[in-house]
Amino acid sequence: MIPDIRPLASGTNYELVAGSSTVVVASLAAALRSYEHDGVALTETWGDDDIPAGGGGILLAPWPNRVAAGRWTLHGAEQRLDITEPSKGNAIHGLLRNTGYRPVDVGSAHVVLEAEIFPQHGYPFHLLHRATYELAVEGLTVTQQLSNLSAAPAPFALGAHPYLKISAVPTEDLTLTVLADEMFETDDRAIPTGRRKVSGQHDLREGRRIGDIEFDTAFTGLHAVDGRYEHVLSAPDGRRVTLWADASFAYAHVYVSTIYPGVGKAVAIEPMTAPADAFNSGEGLRWLEPGSSFSAAWGIVPGLG
Repeated sequence: MIPDIRPLASGTNYELVAGSSTVVVASLAAALRSYEHDGVALTETWGDDDIPAGGGGILLAPWPNRVAAGRWTLHGAEQRLDITEPSKGNAIHGLLRNTGYRPVDVGSAHVVLEAEIFPQHGYPFHLLHRATYELAVEGLTVTQQLSNLSAAPAPFALGAHPYLKISAVPTEDLTLTVLADEMFETDDRAIPTGRRKVSGQHDLREGRRIGDIEFDTAFTGLHAVDGRYEHVLSAPDGRRVTLWADASFAYAHVYVSTIYPGVGKAVAIEPMTAPADAFNSGEGLRWLEPGSSFSAAWGIVPGLG
């Protein structure tokens, strides 16, 4: 069975089905447009005539989050990226946010999409980003692979930007648990200035109600559960949805939005291999040798009883 393919504002949409689970992946930014299990929506979505609201569900390469003022230094030479967050004067969420991915392999419960990052001002490297979505009754797995087609080593980090929910339960009434010991303090442009131990509303280790918190913060010092990181959103009735990530995603960014269209609050739980401004700080930054590839996986697991 070939999945439903529909050309929309967010590009071609691929519908994946496994048992009572349905996932829709958009070719624009290889975004996770929706995930439903047993009729319960587990992610925020957007309309057919819209692009992903608030970066919803998009994949991030070759950096997640922000590069301060769009500037960084490569071997002593200043690089200047386009400013894609004018309100704060930063370059944000990589170079593929407005790119349509092409299909490599399409099946009833999986899709493989890829897109190239071409050499350009601010990032003089040629890379290939491949996204593999695999849906099973037990959950969704997303594998991101980055390959260096350049003749020189390329710096990079990867991330994703899904907003999680549990269907009709107001997000304000959900509880978020993130097993993180440290958080990043930031300046007025949301650029990290240092780390500190979590405290107050930023201490999510025992869970906090979304209605009681509001921030846009990266966390690290994560505790693994059975060899992977797990970030859990739970409802008062015991239902839950878990975003897991492998060891490469040693950072988790939590964005509690009050401006997501059509809802009071929305929460993005973003697995990242490096925090914001890694091109300048070097924290979490990796270098990919010519001809080499790097891959990392994350996913979503329903726990609806």
